[in-house]
Amino acid sequence: MIPFSLRLTVSGGREALARLVTITAAVAIGVGLLLSTFAAVNALDRVNDRQRWMNTGAAGATATAPVDRLWWEAREDYHDGRSVFRVEVAAEGPTAPVPPGLTGLPAPGEYVASPALQKLLRDTPAAELADRFPGRLAGTVGDAALPSPDSLTVVVGGTVDEVRALPGATAVTSIATTVPAECDHACFGAGVHGDSMLLILTVVAGALIFPVLVFIGTATRLSAASREQRFAAMRLVGATPGQISVVSAVESAVAAVAGTLAGFGVYSALRPLVADVPFTGDRFFVTDLGLSPAQAAGVALGVPLAAAAAARLALRRVVVSPLGVSRRVTPKPPRAWRLIPLVAGLAELGYLVVRHPSTTSGQSAGYLSGFVLVMLGLVIGGPWLTMAAARAVARRTSRPASLIAMRRLADDPKTGFRAVAGLVLALFVTTATVGIIGTINAERGTALGGDALVRKAIVDDPLLAGDSVINGDVAGTIPAVSADVAAQARAVPGFEGMALAHENPARLGAVRRGDRPLVPVLVRCSELAQIPMVGHCAPGAAVAAVDRFQFVDLQSDSGHEWPAVPISPEEVDKLPVRLIYATTDGSTPAMERLRTIFSRNYPTHVARVADDWASEAQKKLQGWRQLANVVLLTTLPIAGCGLAVSVVAGLSDRRRPFAMLRLTGAPLRLLQRVVGLESALPLLVVAALAIGTGFASAALFLRSQMGYDLASPGALYYGLTSFGIVASLGIIASTLPLLRRITGPEAARNG
Repeated sequence: MIPFSLRLTVSGGREALARLVTITAAVAIGVGLLLSTFAAVNALDRVNDRQRWMNTGAAGATATAPVDRLWWEAREDYHDGRSVFRVEVAAEGPTAPVPPGLTGLPAPGEYVASPALQKLLRDTPAAELADRFPGRLAGTVGDAALPSPDSLTVVVGGTVDEVRALPGATAVTSIATTVPAECDHACFGAGVHGDSMLLILTVVAGALIFPVLVFIGTATRLSAASREQRFAAMRLVGATPGQISVVSAVESAVAAVAGTLAGFGVYSALRPLVADVPFTGDRFFVTDLGLSPAQAAGVALGVPLAAAAAARLALRRVVVSPLGVSRRVTPKPPRAWRLIPLVAGLAELGYLVVRHPSTTSGQSAGYLSGFVLVMLGLVIGGPWLTMAAARAVARRTSRPASLIAMRRLADDPKTGFRAVAGLVLALFVTTATVGIIGTINAERGTALGGDALVRKAIVDDPLLAGDSVINGDVAGTIPAVSADVAAQARAVPGFEGMALAHENPARLGAVRRGDRPLVPVLVRCSELAQIPMVGHCAPGAAVAAVDRFQFVDLQSDSGHEWPAVPISPEEVDKLPVRLIYATTDGSTPAMERLRTIFSRNYPTHVARVADDWASEAQKKLQGWRQLANVVLLTTLPIAGCGLAVSVVAGLSDRRRPFAMLRLTGAPLRLLQRVVGLESALPLLVVAALAIGTGFASAALFLRSQMGYDLASPGALYYGLTSFGIVASLGIIASTLPLLRRITGPEAARNG
């Protein structure tokens, strides 16, 4: 039967060939997007894996064999809003461990940099970046140590005494391969910001699968009615149910196999494009976008099997009886129980608001299952909603076209809803994704805005916060800022003012501000006047006690008057300097030249500007924005293609009934209105439910996971959604002229 089935697949003339090509193309597009989605999730895992070495010293790993110790101190530097991961290393002997991506450790006076950082060094004046790194460039950090081709990473060699003196330096005997469970803001890479993106990408990936699968399923049902008639004729001449099952499965499987193979080609073509989408704020390496054997095998085997199963279900009436086609009995109406999965999915998401899972895997499982249940609920409950809406309209209309369309929908709501199922899911996925990501951007983007005056300031503060004591001295303090360093800073074009915050050993001026105790530092009032965004002194005061966090957190409070303290400016000048605060005209060259001066002269400090605090968060926001764009640009077009295929297939399957109606006197315009109403009503009714459900699911996710209230997605979302619905109605309208061609008298003949 299989060779015979293969001949039938390609011997049906142009119609069979067109059906085969259409199904193949649909499956190829769906498989390509499905594989690209899996690859993006895998790439994020690989990115996280390559960041683990950055947490050396925090993961507590030990060597399996005796080796020399490696002194290690890691920090984040910045340049023009971009993060630079910097590691200072010094080996006690030749067997000290070497980080990945390096063939050996840089010697004192040498450093190795990533390709992206080397390009930045070439394109940037040395006074703004290269002068921060002592010595000469001696090599390249390989891809094995880089999360992205855009990563700015540098490993600086030093002597043991130099590195050991840095705050936070530690001696290690192995390079980290894990992230400690207690990893906090002091850790780097996956332990900090990988889980949230992985969670959202996993949920969105699961959501994207549904429109793709609906599209594939719709395509495999093309010309189901004409195929039913052909198979019924075969049954009447003696074909068994098993033989008909084989023929129908082979016809769909051939196209599905060809489409699956082509889909792997589509995936290969999409890999460079997907790699350039900065989901995490940076691009992926193309090699990171790979598939596991289980994923590749699952898609390669699962899609053809699913297509065969869809064909088997679509033609099940012929398998039962050869008279099934001619009888065409009205199917049983759907029941209200179909709404149970939809309600259950929303209830699960609501439950997670009350009982939030503590682990990332628990969160992924909970949210993914909740969203999948909601989408299943929309698909399962869609026919019942279509039937209810059709009956309601039928009771309130007397127009012939409306009555015919609504009666047909009420009699067979499954077929009516099937045409718009892909679009309904696309609207749900788009609404939920844009609602979640738009709210995150609104909440965090506003918080990262910053005061315009503060964004022109730069603070140079200790690498270790707090009051840690090393060898009797407070960690990170500077005995004094030399006149030479001060002169270098003032010589920078764009420099406006500078204030030195001195250690306050006697806790002079210690007060509370609201519910928070102040941690005061001492500042000369003549210098405080140069940085008015921080506040001002009382009239006649010479020295003020200023909250240290007012500097460190880069907060603006120009109207606050800080209390005077009974100490002379000369005595303050003798106290160690806790941090340096400088202001500029806000230009990048001025900010970066000051940062370089401070970094070069005070290696135990780190110089930051307001935008640096937000750089990593902004990268996340950028990645989420890109994710929303991907959802918008994939789901709606896929759903539109599925709608077009469904409407055309429906017209083809009903050519004979429509031809009979035309022969009995029904005008063509009446039939066009019937077809339009049959497609438009389920689209509008269930689309409204999908949009509302998408907003509700997004609101529950945001409240449970992040404690945010859903924000309005903005004009772009409403514009795109309206465009998608209008375009879908346009697709329906564009198919109506086909009625004249396919409902001529020749279509009404028997056979």
